[in-house]
Amino acid sequence: MSAAVNRRVTVVTAVHGPSARFLPEAYASLCAQRLPDGWEWKWVVQEDGTSDEVRPHVPDDARVSFRQGRRGGPGVARTIALARAEGPYVKVLDADDQLTPGALARDLAVLEAHPTVGWTTCRVLDLLPDGSTAGFPGDPDDGPIERGTVLDHWKRNDFLAPVHPASLCVRRELLTALGGWMALPASEDTGLLLALDAVSRGWFSAETGLLYRKWEGQVTGRAAHLDPAERTARTAVAEARARALAAFGWTYPPAGAAATTSTP
Repeated sequence: MSAAVNRRVTVVTAVHGPSARFLPEAYASLCAQRLPDGWEWKWVVQEDGTSDEVRPHVPDDARVSFRQGRRGGPGVARTIALARAEGPYVKVLDADDQLTPGALARDLAVLEAHPTVGWTTCRVLDLLPDGSTAGFPGDPDDGPIERGTVLDHWKRNDFLAPVHPASLCVRRELLTALGGWMALPASEDTGLLLALDAVSRGWFSAETGLLYRKWEGQVTGRAAHLDPAERTARTAVAEARARALAAFGWTYPPAGAAATTSTP
């Protein structure tokens, strides 16, 4: 990996026709990021489908890479986008969301300083249709999240994670080792978060790093997302994967490497 690529964070965005109109705002939030000296971002945008609706909203910027592919849902779109990911870190940014100033720099600061931390998340605010924002109660303390913490909270709180997977920044090698996002019709990002929690320590930043847009057309607002039978099935699969990973004993970093690294 060249020196330039080694100091690059790849931002991965899955998009479909209805959410494409929000891409310029996501892009503006990326352009507002101020990274440490020598660091750069690359935006990998992957359409879930092959429509004519998305491309007109993709910015003309050498740092932006856009591709299309057959439909499979956001998890498939993000995972296939990993073929274009370069650098040590991958940041998630959904097409309809926005990063807050300083979000990427905070992610990089944690992952560069703490080699035993595999992933980061942050405080998230809902961005409501009228432009106002709303927070969530019960955020964890700023700092490390020990292995198994997310799964335990998720099970005790009706399958609600203590941190938001849409704010994830993760080491690229760890992400690819886990196979990317889960092949589920929904909650594919929560499934990945649970898998990461099973094998590695995480980190939560108490400073707001993401505005999570609430709007009429978003997938999580549809009736199918709340179908009880499907919800039961996808939570069962996500939990089984996390518990199997924990039982196998494979961890990040590997046991030998962990002994030589510092602990937050």
